[in-house]
Amino acid sequence: MKPRRIRHQFLLEPELSEKLDNLSRDPSTTKSAIVAKAVEAFIERRGENELDRRYGVRLDRLSRDLAHVRRDAEMILESLALFIRFSITLHAHTPVPDRATQAVAQERFDKFVEQVGRQIASGKRSIGKDNGVGGER
Repeated sequence: MKPRRIRHQFLLEPELSEKLDNLSRDPSTTKSAIVAKAVEAFIERRGENELDRRYGVRLDRLSRDLAHVRRDAEMILESLALFIRFSITLHAHTPVPDRATQAVAQERFDKFVEQVGRQIASGKRSIGKDNGVGGER
């Protein structure tokens, strides 16, 4: 059983009416089908535009801000890693940074990275309220 259809009457400008007549000359379509599809497409497109209008600018701004935060965090982490590597290399207890010194520094750096991983996994923080160092988080 076909769904019940409702009759509508509306007026079109002569140019638009002519275009509709031309489209409906194909025996596989009717004016009603063309108008129904056009109205449906208009309503769907309008709903999408409404969502874009309401939230698009905010989402774009949030995406840009998140990209900047990610970039800044990567720079900070890389800077910290390089500083720690440099510091460990300087304190490897040998006056000349030769291969042995570099090996000791690499070993210390690897141990440091493991320790950071354990701290993060356990939820502990080196700076914060719970250990008496630094301020509140």
